[in-house]
Amino acid sequence: MNYISTRSENSEKKSAAYVIKQGIAPDGGLYVPESIPVLSQADITALTKMNYIERAAHVLGLFLTDYTKEELIRAASKAYGRHKFPSPPVRLSQVNGDYVLELWHGPTSAFKDMALQIMPHLLALALEKTGEKRDALILVATSGDTGKAALEGYADAERVFIQVFYPSDGVSNIQKRQMATQSGKNVCVTAIKGNFDDAQSGVKAIFGDGEIIEALNQKGLFLSSANSINWGRLAPQIVYYVSAYCELLKQKKIKPGETLNVTVPTGNFGNILACYFAKKMGVPIGKLVCASNKNNILTDFIRTGVYDKRRPFYTTISPSMDILISSNLERLLYLIAGASRCAGYMKSLLEKGYFEVEKDVLEVIQQDFCGCFCDEDGTKETIKRYFENYNYLSDTHTAVGLYCAEEYKKTTGDDGAMLIASTASPYKFSPAVLGALGETVPAEEFEALKKLNAVSGVQIPERLAKLESKKVRFTKIIEKEAMKSEVLAFADAIKK
Repeated sequence: MNYISTRSENSEKKSAAYVIKQGIAPDGGLYVPESIPVLSQADITALTKMNYIERAAHVLGLFLTDYTKEELIRAASKAYGRHKFPSPPVRLSQVNGDYVLELWHGPTSAFKDMALQIMPHLLALALEKTGEKRDALILVATSGDTGKAALEGYADAERVFIQVFYPSDGVSNIQKRQMATQSGKNVCVTAIKGNFDDAQSGVKAIFGDGEIIEALNQKGLFLSSANSINWGRLAPQIVYYVSAYCELLKQKKIKPGETLNVTVPTGNFGNILACYFAKKMGVPIGKLVCASNKNNILTDFIRTGVYDKRRPFYTTISPSMDILISSNLERLLYLIAGASRCAGYMKSLLEKGYFEVEKDVLEVIQQDFCGCFCDEDGTKETIKRYFENYNYLSDTHTAVGLYCAEEYKKTTGDDGAMLIASTASPYKFSPAVLGALGETVPAEEFEALKKLNAVSGVQIPERLAKLESKKVRFTKIIEKEAMKSEVLAFADAIKK
């Protein structure tokens, strides 16, 4: 399986190991597989008899064909064998056949762990396979969860250094504390004055800066990414949607061939795009409900075909979705419209702040996707209602998904089985969840954590419970224009 750029009709074909090592294409595009492998009904039946590690190795093996089965089994075992990663979805009682796929039982209590625990192992293998002699400098822009998950995955990894940028006022205090206390000799965490889009745009600009790339090369370093712009991050996310369907089959919750709708709360479009790949592989997935918060740019795009970032940016109680530039949408546009039109859309977005797809492209998108959003009041009401009615404690992002799944059913009349991706522990956003439950919120974040535990009876994830006593290592805040110099300073520190 070879990979090509989303922005060039004649893109040079690259191996999976190369694209995992490199992260982003030289023309600024994202790497996509030349074709999408197919799972037959017999394949899906066989997968139901496997555990999660075996499923991961099998599905990844279809995309990462230059990796051996044994290599992928070892990588998946190292990633998922150390932590409790549940493969069965959790059924919500009395919710019209809905299922919740909890993806946040890993070390950082966010769904990003599902990919970022295995990605370092895939990168280590990629360095060997490509004969790379330089060390990797991983650059990450985060809206909260990716940063900590990447830091946790890559901490003290050999031949890898990682630098994370996050918006100083755009993450929860728990998320900030998780990153600021990260251990490891090879890590660096810096806050920027700006929002996630500023951080993401800054990282992309650095990837395209020939001067900084050459300066790093002189130091024996090359840039790579742990964001979902890197195919090595997206591919493991395909696995859990395939696995979820297989698990529902195994539990006889659905019948072979039965269609399953899926709702995904998303801001950067990576999580839902992974589900789209699973569907295109042949998993019987129906409608993909793209659930947004008040920053509903994706909802508007799916409904109208116009993507316009020239709008107010809102800081919400679901901060990981506070995004106006959804990077992974580019891969979908490539798959549907082709490289030439995709490159044109991206050029228009960069230069004008918006683009509009043609009618034929929009019609194809709407066949698979439905856009829905939930405002702040709706998010709070959903958290309270699900706790009171179903004794289910949701975080602020999962609540957006729950709300949008209900709205989809109401507006379409489609009462088919629904899977909802649950993306984070409610304890990562304790003040917001407590407030939604109608409780008085303590001023101190860790007191809010303890109070939510007392109110709900839901166990606090062990690592979050111990976070309060961890020493803060990183406190630096910079202007967004200073990101380039910050990267060079970290590179200098690495090579001293």
